[in-house]
Parts: sequence; structure tokens; C-alpha cells
Amino acid sequence: MHIPLSHFEKLVHDTIAAVPEEFRTAITNVAFVIEEEPRKATIGETEIKRGEILLGLYQGVPRTAWGVGEIEGPPDKISIFKASIESLSHDGAELKEMVRDVVWHEIGHCLGYGEEELREMEAQHHKKQ
Repeated sequence: MHIPLSHFEKLVHDTIAAVPEEFRTAITNVAFVIEEEPRKATIGETEIKRGEILLGLYQGVPRTAWGVGEIEGPPDKISIFKASIESLSHDGAELKEMVRDVVWHEIGHCLGYGEEELREMEAQHHKKQ
């Protein structure tokens, strides 16, 4: 499935806007970037295994690692990889859900959650649906 960039950007923007206030205040110094696909160098910096697809990436210092009195520096970065997400989506509803899941997953990393914790929370969320 492939949609225009402007529609994809709106999905990401709407997902970020729907983040509850308690979490949104924690991501005020985070730049959300939409990239068509991850660069090879980016993939090399991750724990992605051969054959896996990188859907999003958080780069920064998780809020749980901040020291007392730490001052915000340059923004952290959350990249959302459009082509990767589209390649796994069969229709608009699935694409919207996947964008939501990826954005929330990367925000979770920003808040200090590890991969296993996030996967467990995502599984719980999907069971409730």
C-alpha cells in the first residue's frame, strides 16, 4: 500500500496530537521526522536482524536517564519510516493502526521503556481491542 506523503504526515501528526497530556509534556523536546526508509548506516546502529524491517527509531537520551537538574539540549529524534510501514499494511485501517503503534512505541523508548517492556504493553493493548 502506498499513500501520498501529505496523508502519511497527517496520520503521524494526528497520532502525536492524540497522545495524552501527561506523556506529551515529556516529549516537548523531541523532533518527529518522517523518512521514506532507513539508511543502511541507521540500520547498522540498531539491533535489527537481517530480514527484519525497521519501522521507527528513537535517538536521544531517555527521560529516565536524565540527571537531576539536567537542562534540555538539542532535541531527541524519532524517525518514522514511511515505506517500511506501508510495506506491511494492506489497507488504510491497518496503516493507521501501524502508524499509531510505531509512534507510541518510539515515544515509549523516549520515556525509558525497553524493547521487551514495550512489546509486552503492545500485546496487552491488542488483546483489549
